[in-house]
Amino acid sequence: MIYLKKLFMILLIFGFATVEIYGGGQNRAGTSAAPELRIPIGGRYLAMGGSNVASVVGLESIYWNPAGVALSPNSADAMFSYRKYIADMSMNYLAVSGKLGFGTVGLSFRDLSIGDINVTTMDQPDGTGEIISPTYFVLGLTYSNQLSDRVSIGANFNLINESWARVSAVGFSVDMGVIYKDLFGVPDFAVGVVVKNLGGTMAYSGNGLWVQAEAPNSDRGPTYYQIAAQSFDLPSEISIGLSYSRNLNADNKLSFSGAFVNNNYTYDDYKVGLEYSFRDILYVRGGYLFSPQSTDDTPNIYQDFTAGFGLNLASFTSLDLELDYAYVPVKYFDANHAFTLRIGF
Repeated sequence: MIYLKKLFMILLIFGFATVEIYGGGQNRAGTSAAPELRIPIGGRYLAMGGSNVASVVGLESIYWNPAGVALSPNSADAMFSYRKYIADMSMNYLAVSGKLGFGTVGLSFRDLSIGDINVTTMDQPDGTGEIISPTYFVLGLTYSNQLSDRVSIGANFNLINESWARVSAVGFSVDMGVIYKDLFGVPDFAVGVVVKNLGGTMAYSGNGLWVQAEAPNSDRGPTYYQIAAQSFDLPSEISIGLSYSRNLNADNKLSFSGAFVNNNYTYDDYKVGLEYSFRDILYVRGGYLFSPQSTDDTPNIYQDFTAGFGLNLASFTSLDLELDYAYVPVKYFDANHAFTLRIGF
């Protein structure tokens, strides 16, 4: 157990060091590559404000903290989630995982559906008749392992692809997380640390960046030249969270969670969440996200209460089947709604 404690402390120290490195990211808001990496998925933990860094379990952990993937009680899991996002966009998420002899391996696919966009020009402001359909997706490979009854670790390896019209960009990112349960010897008291979206820069390329121009002081005449697109960093972040669960009696249980999230490109977030479960069948959830640095001029549009519920239908079917829903209010936009179907085998 000594080496496990050392591993956890190293990750925790690294996490706090990263907080110092990434501080003050709001002055770069909106300038990162691959912003779709920061769109949360899954109804269960969205309903709790995204506070469950230390208590995530199963396939939703791929986004929140990959260390929780190995904590699933099932040999194999499958999950589909849909989130109605802002401005008529939506996020679709599909994932599967299985326990192997050396740990748990998962595959995931995230797709940000933007829809069709009419192409306009200065000469044709009402549209040229051309329509483009941007494609943004993230393909992930996850490895997670429960090293002991207290410690689990996990990592995601993500391929990022963005394309629209005649340009595209490809990138790679890594997420790393750890969960330590029964902290200080207190049952069901856990701490989690996760560092997300670590990787190189991304830049667009493609024949859409070729333009016809005539170089000064040249006799070549009009020639095609490629515009060199600027590269951008990924939106790295560090999350540190605590959670505690308590059985009120044989039928009723309460779970509390809280997290601090330091973002490389926007405000820091403080999150709290609560889940009440009745006989492990009905779940009622709520959460709150607070960004103390936000202002009326530059607000965090998700700073508000969240709510949701879940139904575990395992008692009524031959499968470990669960349905979750989350309501996420958004400033200036219609509220987000997230739905999740999870199946365990």
